Amino acid sequence: MTDYTKLIDAETWAFIERTNSYYPPDTIDYTIAQQREIYDRMCREFFAGYPSGVSAETTAIAVPGRKVPVRIYRLAGKVPDAVVLYFHGGGFILGGLDSHDDVCAELCGRTGYEVVSVDYRLAPEHKHPAAFDDAMVAFEWAIAKYNQPIVLSGDSAGGNIAAAVSHATRGHVRRPVGQLLIYPGLGGDRSQGSYVSHAEAPMLTMRDLEFYKDIRTGGEDRTGDIKLSPLADGDFANLPPTVVITAECDPLSSDGEAYGERIVAAGGKAFWCEEPGLVHGYLRARHTVTRARESFTRIVDAVAVLGRGEWVW
Repeated sequence: MTDYTKLIDAETWAFIERTNSYYPPDTIDYTIAQQREIYDRMCREFFAGYPSGVSAETTAIAVPGRKVPVRIYRLAGKVPDAVVLYFHGGGFILGGLDSHDDVCAELCGRTGYEVVSVDYRLAPEHKHPAAFDDAMVAFEWAIAKYNQPIVLSGDSAGGNIAAAVSHATRGHVRRPVGQLLIYPGLGGDRSQGSYVSHAEAPMLTMRDLEFYKDIRTGGEDRTGDIKLSPLADGDFANLPPTVVITAECDPLSSDGEAYGERIVAAGGKAFWCEEPGLVHGYLRARHTVTRARESFTRIVDAVAVLGRGEWVW
């Protein structure tokens, strides 16, 4: 068993305990409606506000039969050099425009880029590939609306979606110029690596992951579906320059490592950074935990570099 008392510092433990006070570890045993209520309340408790000069516009992309809500963040007085398409985490069943509102606002404020947060459809009401389909709608809308380069980003479930869009659009004339994935779940081998060594990690366990997987697919076997599991792809060539940032104390960390390795092996550019002593969901700790604050700075800097079409790793 991993000894988390040695890996995790006091600041991070305080964050874990605060999170658990709002979102108990047994939350997956509640109904979906209850889980969403608990999650949304937790996100409100961690809300850190907007940086000076950042404003947001909530609108929707109209497509036949539905609308895909988006929130566009802009920095006053700044013509953006790039646009970030952001997909929120939440296990494909939780979250929305409000859950990651301040994260997107800060990403905008610190890079000067416009950030577009995408409110994709959630399971179980909308099973796979609904979330992916909405992400593709958002990508097509973005390249039609903006002349600037597009950077894909997302955390956890959103990192999965961002990667799936990268795989689907690599032949596009306006393909993304980069992707920044934050502790993503990419469909890796659950019998080895961090899935085993961190199966009982604080904030995310293998039991949680099994629950989210089945909810997303309705229990259907979708083995080999790269829209669901980007690591299932047999071809990692021609993907955009990729930065993957994972947490050490997280069963998903090996996914980020494997994903970066496969891109490099296929001749592409990828950099994987595992953050020591951090846990899944640490974005919400970026103002209270030193390690998380430093990691968020790395995330911001990576997005800025990718948006400029540069590679410094």
